[in-house]
Amino acid sequence: MSIPEKQNAGHLQAPLQIVTLNVGGELFTTTMSTLKKHPHSKLAEMFASDQPKLRTDSEGRYFIDRPGTYFKYILDYLRSNQVPTQCIPEVYQEALFYDIEPLVKELEDSPQIFGEQVARKHFLAQVPHYTENIELMVRIARAEAMASRRSSLLVCVAKTEEDVNKCQDVLSGLDTDKKSVVKFGPWKASPSISDLLDCIKMDVEAKGYRVSCQVYAPEKGFRFKSNDYFYRFLFTWW
Repeated sequence: MSIPEKQNAGHLQAPLQIVTLNVGGELFTTTMSTLKKHPHSKLAEMFASDQPKLRTDSEGRYFIDRPGTYFKYILDYLRSNQVPTQCIPEVYQEALFYDIEPLVKELEDSPQIFGEQVARKHFLAQVPHYTENIELMVRIARAEAMASRRSSLLVCVAKTEEDVNKCQDVLSGLDTDKKSVVKFGPWKASPSISDLLDCIKMDVEAKGYRVSCQVYAPEKGFRFKSNDYFYRFLFTWW
């Protein structure tokens, strides 16, 4: 008696490939098809061939050197399109690492990520040399930190081209090393000088430094008040 065609097709179907992963010391069991759900993701590329180019642990499980705490949220999304409602900033970083574009876009629409990663990022992209200036601030502060508990540096913030010219007038009369003054601006976005100062402080602190910001004391004899443009950032080392 011949086997019906449907039964025969089902009989020949490839078996489900189950894999166990060791992600940062935590174990996860899933299917290969789940891991490769988004073909253009980095996670799918890790398992693109029959012999994935991944290290294995002592038990032969594929090892991924990332935080296992948040990988469960990545798996939940791959399995059922479930967008996480907790640990969102951390899961967002993992989604970026694994390059799961649909999840990245879903998380960027969340209030927690939109303000910090989207709106703020778009603003800072309009501030010339912002990232380089943050690095310059850290280098200057570290250079002045020898045998001292604190070090400080001067930051000049000018939102408009007119402010840049005024800032130069003030700077030419200040009794300070001009090379140690870090200048930000101008920019065309709506956020104010105080918004930019908050961003600078946040990004320096994100690098692990303790820093405070205060208005630079006005000097007499200048056409413009120095505290319109100049701020002192104080690094505390111990």
